[in-house]
Amino acid sequence: GEENLILLDGRHEFPFSFQLPQEPLVTSFTGKYGSIQYYVKAILERPAAPDQSVQTELQVISHIDVSSPALLTPVLRSQEKMVGCWFFTSGPVSLSAKIERKGYCNGEAIPIYAEIENCSSRLIVPKAAIFQTQTYLASGKTKTFRQMVANVRGNHIASGSTDTWNGKTLKIPPVSPSILDCCIIRVEYSLAVYIHIPGAKKLMIEMPLVIGTIPCIGFSSRNSSITSQFSMDMSWLALTMPEHPEAPPNYADVVSEEEFSRHVPAYPPPIDCEEQLCCPVFAYIQEFRFQPPPLYSEIDPHPADVEEIQPVSFML
Repeated sequence: GEENLILLDGRHEFPFSFQLPQEPLVTSFTGKYGSIQYYVKAILERPAAPDQSVQTELQVISHIDVSSPALLTPVLRSQEKMVGCWFFTSGPVSLSAKIERKGYCNGEAIPIYAEIENCSSRLIVPKAAIFQTQTYLASGKTKTFRQMVANVRGNHIASGSTDTWNGKTLKIPPVSPSILDCCIIRVEYSLAVYIHIPGAKKLMIEMPLVIGTIPCIGFSSRNSSITSQFSMDMSWLALTMPEHPEAPPNYADVVSEEEFSRHVPAYPPPIDCEEQLCCPVFAYIQEFRFQPPPLYSEIDPHPADVEEIQPVSFML
């Protein structure tokens, strides 16, 4: 208000509240050459005395929903490079990479799908990394700062070999969300899949990323990728199972009817109820009267009368 207050000695508290502007505010950020900061400042004006003021920093986050259609589209890139110089070329190296969507949040793991073909004579190493690019614009000048925030490495690929990444994951560390709507500071991210080639410039593919604040609620693509990986990993079961499994032999095939009737009585013996009460229960457990199948032996118990001898020859 405009009226003056006369305060007695002691502690006095005055609550204040403010409504943030309706237009989107840029996310708070502190970078290499500049920052975006918000403060709440309180000023005490006193007559015939200098003013007193205090301030505290206020964090503002501009939400980015990665479930928007523009951020759910997959990104695919491919590139090829001839290794060598002039007439001493050794062959091409080709790379194609894909990610399922463009938007991710902190803590999420990005599955990377890539195919690498090494037709050169050198040993190459595929790698992937997330880069953060900070762009500062002031007084008609631009300054850029780029840094790597996460990376992953693949296996060596020999000459004439290929390698495939079926969802190799790269986890996003805690970083600032993307800032794309500020006229003085921009913060952008990209996923780079590149190949280190000894003695030559690396082959690199960059795919744009947007780091948001509201995670994606649709997991249909993730579930489908997991299902495809599961079916691929379990495909070896079809190679070991026979098409028509063989049934075990019947007991009648290994035990003759005479031996079966010799061990099985025609009628079970009568049981005296009075005697059953005086004896323990385990005394009346039926005895196993069936004989087990004959043991397997490599020696034929019924050899043939005439043994056929077939000549065996070896080729040296």
